[in-house]
Amino acid sequence: QEYLDFREERSRMLLSRRNQLLLEFSFWNEPRPRQGPNIYELRTYKLKPGTMIEWGNNWARAIKYRQENQEAVGGFFSQIGELYVVHHLWAYRDLQSREETRNAAWRKRGWDENVYYTVPLIRTMESRIMIPLRISPLQ
Repeated sequence: QEYLDFREERSRMLLSRRNQLLLEFSFWNEPRPRQGPNIYELRTYKLKPGTMIEWGNNWARAIKYRQENQEAVGGFFSQIGELYVVHHLWAYRDLQSREETRNAAWRKRGWDENVYYTVPLIRTMESRIMIPLRISPLQ
């Protein structure tokens, strides 16, 4: 009922909507329910056309640098809707944990090289911090 009430309230504020059909990258973890509390960061990358395979190859190597704290929730790419769009979903205890985890990745040999090769593939990028609803399996 809480979710239905939320949807009703949200629909009064909604001005537009876009939909995407996404597939998950095979090298990422499959999203699974998590104990909380957590915050989530949704990073969205709009890539240059023709660069998805190169992006995937680089991230297949890079993801191993971001597994220690189980922060990697999922990685997805668009199939229908706006194409060459990638979404990475990360979980953190809080914003301080996010900063510490991201800084730790930069201290690992090889992380910087993977980032170096993916940056030229990006047209735009965006980061959103999300707090799950009580009904979400991702707490």
